[in-house]
Amino acid sequence: MYTEQLPPHDDEAEEAVLGSLLIDSDATPRVSAFLESDDFFRQKHGWVYGACMALFTRNEPINQISIADELSRRQQLDDTGGLPFLSHLIATVPTSVYAENYGQVVRRLSVMRRLITAGGRISEIGYRAELDEEEALREAEDLVYKIRMNQSRRDLVPLGTALDEFLEEGLQAGGRAEGVGSGFTDLDRVLGGLQPSDLLILAARPGVGKSAMALNLARSVGDQRRPDGRRRVAALFSVEMAREQVVERLLSSESSISTRRIRERKWNDREEALIMRAVGELADLDLYIDDTPQLSVIEMRSKARRLFLDRGLDLIIVDYLQMMVGGAGGFGGNRVQEISEISRSLKALARDLNVPVLALSQLSRAVENRPTHEPQLSDLRDSGAIEQDADVVAFLYRPELYFTEEEWERTHEGQYPRGLAEVIVAKHRNGPLARFSLVFREETTTFMDLFRPDSSDIGSMFN
Repeated sequence: MYTEQLPPHDDEAEEAVLGSLLIDSDATPRVSAFLESDDFFRQKHGWVYGACMALFTRNEPINQISIADELSRRQQLDDTGGLPFLSHLIATVPTSVYAENYGQVVRRLSVMRRLITAGGRISEIGYRAELDEEEALREAEDLVYKIRMNQSRRDLVPLGTALDEFLEEGLQAGGRAEGVGSGFTDLDRVLGGLQPSDLLILAARPGVGKSAMALNLARSVGDQRRPDGRRRVAALFSVEMAREQVVERLLSSESSISTRRIRERKWNDREEALIMRAVGELADLDLYIDDTPQLSVIEMRSKARRLFLDRGLDLIIVDYLQMMVGGAGGFGGNRVQEISEISRSLKALARDLNVPVLALSQLSRAVENRPTHEPQLSDLRDSGAIEQDADVVAFLYRPELYFTEEEWERTHEGQYPRGLAEVIVAKHRNGPLARFSLVFREETTTFMDLFRPDSSDIGSMFN
């Protein structure tokens, strides 16, 4: 005789959870932190749990009478079994001490059922032969990832709940909302650090130093520690430079030996000692490098997710945006649409993993034709979507690349900005616009803070 195999579930564990809530409402916040109504296999169990959560949200007592009244108002009391069923739930569990354990069993089996469902949907994707392979892999990956990250549901949330979460996070952070430190004092003052879920664009013309600044940022983040004492983790997706070039630049910056001498492997004994010391310092960092050429958004997202799950992730750097390729299916040669898709995907990744994503971007040649040569938002190359999707857009500008000392004196006031770079924050979704200077050492491709007597007063930075 054929017997239908039911998906994995545990009726006794489900009833034990509900019984625990009915005899001890203090168990509710411990269980509600990870369990939801649709984690229950039996629909009537989910209804009872939903009624408990409704009463808990309204700060009303949870007991047999109040739950019966709530179910009655929802027209679910008779279908659940009425008061006799609620009495049965109370009788099934002698103590609520193990409410969390019961809830974990229910949650685990819920995940197993979701895997079964996802497996069926992945099979359906496999049979859709018309799909591009990248699109099929993305859909399959997303199904499993949503289960892993418990993000299969993002529903309407009451403002009160959002406010409670805000206050809780604020208390845990000591009342301060700080992002990941960039290593640059003025930049951190303007942005409050690199904020989770933000997409930050650092844009410049070729040769100005945006890759160098990104490496300086990655080096700084890798040297920091999280509140739990572990090192922060940064991922660098270097589409433009090979891994060997990235290493050479990091060693040059760390050892203060010119990139040319390191690239040519020409160093003396003193310099070799500095390089070996730099190797030791850099080897301790949690900085991961991927130098895949023609990197696709899907591939990058997959790699970032794996690192996030394995090690945690505090910063993602993409060098650079215009050298990436978009999603599956092609864009009919429309590069603007492709860049728009890449930009949206990077912002989605930042929100998905709740980490800052710093993407480098090229500027159009319009900068060269402007008398001042200062970048503007309209110079972002290939797509206005970059400006739209970004939370922060910062430009890197080095006047000495465009003006000789004599030309500067004729057209500008003040000292010639030799060895200086301007950082222009042209868009800041959650804060002020600003501009400030950094020192740039070209030989070692290193940016540093510009220390000045009035460094404590940055009012002049803001527009």
